[in-house]
Amino acid sequence: MDRRRFLALAAAAPALLQAGDGSVVTVGVVGHTGRGNYGHGLDTVWLKLPEARIVAVSDPDPAGRKVAEVRLQAAVGGADRVESFADHVAMFRKARPQVVAVCPRHIDAHAEIILAAVEAGVKGLYVEKPFVRTLAEADAVIAACRAKGVRVAIAHRNRYHPALDVAVKLVGAGEFGAVREVRVRGKQDQRGGGLDLWVLGGHGFNLATQFTGAPVSCRATILVEGRPATRADVIQGDEGVGPIVGDEIHAAYETKSGIPLFFDSKKGHWDKKEGFGVRVVCEKATLDLRVDEEPLIHVVRDGKRIPLTGAGVGIPEPRKDIRDLVAGHVAVARDLLDSMRQGREPLCGAEAGRETIELINAAFASFAAGGAKVELPLRRREHPLA
Repeated sequence: MDRRRFLALAAAAPALLQAGDGSVVTVGVVGHTGRGNYGHGLDTVWLKLPEARIVAVSDPDPAGRKVAEVRLQAAVGGADRVESFADHVAMFRKARPQVVAVCPRHIDAHAEIILAAVEAGVKGLYVEKPFVRTLAEADAVIAACRAKGVRVAIAHRNRYHPALDVAVKLVGAGEFGAVREVRVRGKQDQRGGGLDLWVLGGHGFNLATQFTGAPVSCRATILVEGRPATRADVIQGDEGVGPIVGDEIHAAYETKSGIPLFFDSKKGHWDKKEGFGVRVVCEKATLDLRVDEEPLIHVVRDGKRIPLTGAGVGIPEPRKDIRDLVAGHVAVARDLLDSMRQGREPLCGAEAGRETIELINAAFASFAAGGAKVELPLRRREHPLA
């Protein structure tokens, strides 16, 4: 996103859906206590937007549903009642929200929730990452949304940071010399390996491909306790991601630009000083992007770490509310509402979500092929380990 457009959007957004009749967009929140809960604030971001109003919440867990109802009702206040439902389909049919926030971090129900919302007439969806489990699910969601003009935004919120656009332009202009490689690293905590690739790798991929362009192949080395993984090592991953394998993954991707892209994660190698995110290695400097940190980007050159902000290299970030805009999802939610009004795709939409799912699935597809290189897009759209 162009920085000027980003700032204009942030300033003008309260009027986006109020133009003409003064109405606001209605929002339904889907959560699931004990199965991914309400994500990382995808339910409460709408309370920060004057142009949106939460009208309903669903949660199969009675206790969790009551807590969510009280939390959201107290924040909404006034005579505007937040209805609660045990079933999201019933919520869609009765409350008729225009926008739905698909909040659970567990992704096994994401596609079903999205498709049910589209069928019920919802016009916008904000979905917690990861997007869905398989490319087949992503294909089905994208086809359904296209058929009915529904806009989908994925919660890779760092994609909306104004510093990213500045960095992409500077790299493209050759400010740091030619790009040699781009490296994505996971958090490498107890989830290191397959689960790290799923849960956190997508954040990195979503940023990395802004510098490399689309991937065209993948070859992965997957290990368990230092030895090559086998089919016997395949397990069911947490958070509804489906089958995973490996506590150590090293994946190499070829891209359309010719810039090599890598992903690395090893269980137990978390280093707070390193963080997790993306390194764009150029001839004259390295750009260090650390997910959910502020500043998001540092230029590492001549032994120095220089912040890169929405205003440029070494210039303080002009937005004092940058954390709320990015980490608080405000910029993403407003862009989704704007995309609905303008009839365009959100900055981080369903296609971008499908690309991250392809990069994740590609590593497992290479494993399933005996470590061979696999071409992208993947022909097999179901889960490679199923």
